[in-house]
Amino acid sequence: MSMIRVENISKSFGSLEVLKDVSLTVEKGERIVIIGESGGGKSVFLRSMDLLEVPDKGSIYIGDDELTSPKADLNRIRRRVGFVYQGFHLFSHLCVLDNITLAPIRLLKMKRAEAEEKALKLLRMVGLESKKYAMPDVLSGGQKQRIAIVRSLIMEPEVMLFDEPTSALDPTMVGEVLATLRLLAKSGMTMVIVTHEMSFAREIATRILYMDEKGIYEEGTPQEIFDNPKRKKTRDFIHKMKYLSYKIDSRSFDLMQLQGSIRDFASKYGIGEKKAYRLQLCTEELIYEMLDYGKSDCVDMSLELSFDEKEKSSLIRLSSKGVEYNPFEKACDGLGDGIHGKADVSVGGDDMVHLGITILKNTARRIGYRYDAGNRENLFEIEI
Repeated sequence: MSMIRVENISKSFGSLEVLKDVSLTVEKGERIVIIGESGGGKSVFLRSMDLLEVPDKGSIYIGDDELTSPKADLNRIRRRVGFVYQGFHLFSHLCVLDNITLAPIRLLKMKRAEAEEKALKLLRMVGLESKKYAMPDVLSGGQKQRIAIVRSLIMEPEVMLFDEPTSALDPTMVGEVLATLRLLAKSGMTMVIVTHEMSFAREIATRILYMDEKGIYEEGTPQEIFDNPKRKKTRDFIHKMKYLSYKIDSRSFDLMQLQGSIRDFASKYGIGEKKAYRLQLCTEELIYEMLDYGKSDCVDMSLELSFDEKEKSSLIRLSSKGVEYNPFEKACDGLGDGIHGKADVSVGGDDMVHLGITILKNTARRIGYRYDAGNRENLFEIEI
């Protein structure tokens, strides 16, 4: 039995076409996870399923009810669907219990006692019964999001839509919300989830959709998408996973801010303390090696950290504008094109003159270097 049926929808914002002739059927009990690059149309597609974004063309059905029909009773049909946003959207002037019971009392005409009884049962399920009289401003982000989920569940929806429910949370809070979604999955709830949490997607999904090129670029089981993706963009996305970018344009750049960003990045994506420390150490030593060498006050460096969730490996990429300078020259002599494994430096070897280079050699699993003469860029790739 299909819970949601999307037929050939398209959506543009001005001259920007985001979705083009996209179709999808969500069966009862399915847990569909939508992944993809930012700007790929994931949230627009999800929001269209509840008509929060109105398609330019195409049809959307909730069960047998056509949501896109001009004669559709939107309020009645939408009650069949729960929607949880990136933000929590709790009423700041109402306590937790009132936030949860407001809709069933007003829209379903439920008696207050019955609504409160149901609310408390759901709060117990997510471990927040003790917060029933708390105001939203004293709750953590994870608690607010669990309350938002409960607020949707009390309306007894047939399907739940989640738009990146953990993206607004501190890394320490993400697990609380994901645990709640696991409970819903075990209960058999039909769900469509947009998320960047790849490990969670692999664990919970019955089907994965990778969105790109204005539609569903590839779909399959978690095993098919994560272990054997068929198409190039899917493969590239699965392997590159997570990024942190940082621009350095001054010798007096804020090192503490950069180190803090690396710690947050590591915490968010489950990178262990030892590897996080190595990332910080190698990044700092490489940056200062290039700053010490530079003769000009003009600094133009771009740093990118990536974490491959599948391989559990981290990569430091640094581009530094200026004349050619390979600090690993002694180890890399004659290996000019070192990036992507073509001329990797084996870790260890003779001691280098600079302490920072010795640290990098002894810490990194792999080091690559090349010089892009056309753009006058020194390019480094260091695997941790």
